[in-house]
Amino acid sequence: MLKTLLFAAIGVVIVVGTIVYTKLDQFGAMGEAAEHMVQPPETVTVMTVDNAQWEQLIPATATVSAVQGVMVSAEIGGQVVQISFESGAVTNKGDMLVHLDTASEDAQLASAEAAAALARADFERRRQLGNRNLASRDSVDRAEAQLKEAAAQVGNVRASIAKKTVSAPFTGRLGLRLINLGQVLREGDSIVTLQTLDPIHVDFSVPQQRIRQLKPGMTVRVTTDAAPGETFTGDILAVNPEVDPVTRNVRVRALVANPQEALYAGMFAKVEVVLPDTQRVLPVVETAVLYAPYGDSVFVVEEHQDKKSGKNVQVLRQQFVQLGRARGDYVDVIDGLKAGEAVVTSGVFKLRSGMNVVVDNALAPKAELEPHPAES
Repeated sequence: MLKTLLFAAIGVVIVVGTIVYTKLDQFGAMGEAAEHMVQPPETVTVMTVDNAQWEQLIPATATVSAVQGVMVSAEIGGQVVQISFESGAVTNKGDMLVHLDTASEDAQLASAEAAAALARADFERRRQLGNRNLASRDSVDRAEAQLKEAAAQVGNVRASIAKKTVSAPFTGRLGLRLINLGQVLREGDSIVTLQTLDPIHVDFSVPQQRIRQLKPGMTVRVTTDAAPGETFTGDILAVNPEVDPVTRNVRVRALVANPQEALYAGMFAKVEVVLPDTQRVLPVVETAVLYAPYGDSVFVVEEHQDKKSGKNVQVLRQQFVQLGRARGDYVDVIDGLKAGEAVVTSGVFKLRSGMNVVVDNALAPKAELEPHPAES
C-alpha cells in the first residue's frame, strides 16, 4: 500500500514538472518574440503650421427692423367703398390704398360752397357801398369775417373728404389686407402694414468695453437662418450714446442692403462687426488639439533615423500649447508651436509620444474659416 502511494506521488510530480517546464519554455519564446516585434506605424493626416492674418470681429445677435415701417390706419371713420391694393404688393408714395364713402361730406361741401358764395357776394356789395359811404365800416368788416368763416368751413369739409382717401405715406411693401369692401371703419382702425425693406436696419448690442472700437461707417456682416449660405453687408449707422444700466450694453444700428428683400422686419440675425486692424495668428485645425485637464497639446511629426535599420522614420512628439481664440474650424496657437512644424490633424486621442507614423492626407478633414454646415 505504501509503495503504491509512493509511485503515485512520483508520477504526479513528473507530470506537474513536465507541464511547468513546457509553460516556462513557451513564456520564454513569447518574451523573445516580443523583444523582436516591431509595432506597425500609425497612419495619420498632417498639416503644416503657417502664420496667417485674421480679421478682428465683434460678434453679436441682432434684430432686423424696417427703415420705415407703419401700420396704415383710418384717420376718420367711414364705410369702405374702394380698395386699391393687394396684399404683399409694392406701393409708391402717394398711391391710393382705400377710399371711404364721402356722400355725406359731398353734400356738406355743396352747402358750404353755396354759403361761401353768398358771403362773398354780400361782402362785395357792402364793400362797394362802403366805398361810397353808404355802409358803415363795421358792416363791411362783419361781411368780410362771414366770408372768411364760410371759406374756412369749405376748407374743413374738403379736408374731411381728403381724409376719406387713405394713401401710402412712403414707398414700400404692403402686408396683409385687414379690411373688406363695405366694412365700416372707426377712427384708428388698422388697414394694412407698410414696410420699407431695402435698405433695412439691423439693431444689435455690444458690451460697454467695446464702445471705443465702434465707429459709424464700419463694415458689418449679417447672416440669418432664413437665408442659409448668404451674407449681407452694410455699415454702422449710429451708436447709441446711452448704455443700458441693466445689461451694460450699448445699442448699435447698422444699415444693410437688402435688394432681394430676404431680410424682414422682426427677424433674428447674427452680425459681425469687422474692425479695421487684423491680427497675426498661428492657426491649427481644432481636431489637431488633444484637450485635457492638465493642459492642451498637439502631436508634432518629426523625422528621426531608426537606430536598427538606419532608415529615416517619422516619429510623434507631444507638444503642450496655449490656445487663443477660435474661428470657424481653426484655433489660434499663442505659444508652443512654430511656423513650419507639421502637426497631426485627426485621431489624436489614440496617439502617444514616440510613436512611428505614416502620413496619408487622402482623408484629411476639410477645415474652413467660415464653415457652412448642411442642415441635418
